[in-house]
Amino acid sequence: MSNIVAIVGRPNVGKSTLFNRLTSSRKAIVDELSGVTRDRNYGKVEWNGITFSIIDTGGYVVNSDDIFEEEIRKQVLFAIEEADTILFVVDVISGITDLEESLAKILRRCKKKVILVVNKVDTNEKQYDANVFYGLGLGDINCISSINGSGTGDLLDIVVASFDNIKEVEELILPRIAIVGRPNVGKSSLFNALIGEERNIVTPISGTTRDSIYVRYNKYGHDFYLVDTAGLRKKGKTKEDVEFYSIMRSIRAIENSDVCLLMIDATAGIESQDLNIFQLIQKNKKGVIILVNKWDIFEKDTNSTKLFTEKIKERIAPFSDVPIIFTSATSNIRIHKVLETAELVNKNRTKHITTSELNRVMLEAIDAYNPPAIKGKYIKIKYANQLKTYSPTFVFYCNLPQYVREPYLRYLENKIRSNFDFTGVPIQIFMRQK
Repeated sequence: MSNIVAIVGRPNVGKSTLFNRLTSSRKAIVDELSGVTRDRNYGKVEWNGITFSIIDTGGYVVNSDDIFEEEIRKQVLFAIEEADTILFVVDVISGITDLEESLAKILRRCKKKVILVVNKVDTNEKQYDANVFYGLGLGDINCISSINGSGTGDLLDIVVASFDNIKEVEELILPRIAIVGRPNVGKSSLFNALIGEERNIVTPISGTTRDSIYVRYNKYGHDFYLVDTAGLRKKGKTKEDVEFYSIMRSIRAIENSDVCLLMIDATAGIESQDLNIFQLIQKNKKGVIILVNKWDIFEKDTNSTKLFTEKIKERIAPFSDVPIIFTSATSNIRIHKVLETAELVNKNRTKHITTSELNRVMLEAIDAYNPPAIKGKYIKIKYANQLKTYSPTFVFYCNLPQYVREPYLRYLENKIRSNFDFTGVPIQIFMRQK
């Protein structure tokens, strides 16, 4: 476990800009609109050979009626509790506000190392103005400009020096499991139910999660990275720039994951946008499990599960060899089955069939049903093998690969699936000249 540094402060002082600067990324969404960062966002920083974790938090507020602002305040307090060192970011242009006074009072009592960072100091005059922050009673001030990077090197020297001991960073190659779906289907509720704490903000308002959040899940014999993502919706409905960037991060989360948990709303059924996400997962050759969430509030009878499953498989065909689990994230229904199935699907994704076993099964299937002749020419498939690729890919060698049509490729895929378990994983089949 590495040392952990949390960035805290009131809204719009430049916390996410500083996070992006220190992590050399654009992982956190930055916008002039205050309150853009809502959940804790995690990243890695490397400085002078030392690697540590850093947390970006939403802006700290008190006595607000806004549902998000109250939740953001809780997330900031969680981050303070989790961190070894705290970067308290203030804005030289605004000076000390009541929110700074309130947060400084908490930080003076928290018994953690607090580094006071005065942001937006890009002239000598502003450096003089920054002296007012000594009034917060948190020791020395550290002047920076996160937007152009000035002062951030000195700040990192101070951060690294604040660590009592340098903790070893575990470099583990673990499966990445992403929770994806339309907005407001229950992704963050599932994320919180799985990790057993309110790491992500959950409200009834769609679009709450804007950044993609990674956390290691190491419980009950399972060990992987879990990714919660912002909801994906049609491009025409992205009215804010912020939402556009959220969608881009969700797509990137699918691209960087190994298995996707595609959540759909039982009360809405499978919609066209669900199918678009499913096709995006399939296109990226990721393992997939469909979770029908809110099943506890769905009006059902004895045949509901069977009929719902049939309808989903009909809509996602031809790739219908996909696990479908009926869940309720808020009631923890079948949560552990989700984890077990995700590990099984990832195992299927990395499965390799020996060439001898593959040919024993598939040449028999080919003898039983040869490819149809085209223009009086007969196709002879000699042998097959599985390539060592990210997802299952099979090559069949024959005399006339250009004449093998899609229906026969589908036949070969079905035979592979019926003899070897590749449930939840897209399969690629290529025909090559012998």
